[in-house]
Amino acid sequence: MNILIELPTWLGDAVMTTPAIEEIIKQYPHAKITFFGSYVSTQALKSHPNSLHVKLDKSKKAFSRLYWLYKTAKELGSFDLTISFRSSFTSKLFLSFVNAKKKIQYKKNIHSGHQVQKYAKTLHVKPQDLKLYQKPYVYTRPTLGINPGATYGSAKRWYPQEFAKVATHFAKTHDIVIFGGPNEVDIANEVEKLIDAKVTNLAGKTDITELIEKIAGLSLFVTNDSGPMHIAAAYKIPTVTLFGPTKYDETSQWNNPNGYIISHNLECAPCMKRICPLKTHECMKGINAKEVIALLENHLLLGK
Repeated sequence: MNILIELPTWLGDAVMTTPAIEEIIKQYPHAKITFFGSYVSTQALKSHPNSLHVKLDKSKKAFSRLYWLYKTAKELGSFDLTISFRSSFTSKLFLSFVNAKKKIQYKKNIHSGHQVQKYAKTLHVKPQDLKLYQKPYVYTRPTLGINPGATYGSAKRWYPQEFAKVATHFAKTHDIVIFGGPNEVDIANEVEKLIDAKVTNLAGKTDITELIEKIAGLSLFVTNDSGPMHIAAAYKIPTVTLFGPTKYDETSQWNNPNGYIISHNLECAPCMKRICPLKTHECMKGINAKEVIALLENHLLLGK
């Protein structure tokens, strides 16, 4: 059984497809999978034991995107099943070019519920847990990770001084690690300067595999709504997530019994905007470090 899977562009969305993929593997345990998609998505899932091949989608940089997709589809060969977890017209064209006995494409806004459920309903399966196959990094001491960035936009980002207060509070008992992508180095550096303790700042310094491994080994995690949040959920890391402009009922951590959400549910939220349209950003500004610290401390007490 040869399966081609086109993954969503964003890291978090790719991780949220994994319950659906695992259900397909249950049906075809010896299937060989070719993953097609963005760098972050394919890197996150390339460690799957059924992964045979990874092909990066470079069509946006091609002279003719249509021709690149056509040529790539033919070069990939024949498949028993092709699944696209993207709803775009471009993906529809790509599917039409692929030689496959059966083709399935995710359709946006047809199904309701959590994004994990939406992906799973596309394949008519019931989703279980998120699943990544990178091995957790082994830290020498209990470690708190903080993720102050969010690729989607500034509206999803909590404030550096608040992240720093949380990190400073736990620095006596935990090592502190800051995470972030190449475009989040500035905010990570700002948080680092505000923390009254020695920290390890990994922003812009990890590839996707190392990012997953380092998050998977954490004792505690504080993050905005982001790709790293979903990585933590896959490993059931005790996590506090700050939600403001986005829909936590659709994109929160899936099946993480150690996951906690802080959202003040303002009338203007969720606005789903990249930048606060009211210019007040009260949905995130109103959340304070004491709320996060209380949740994490309570989790530690329950774990004793």
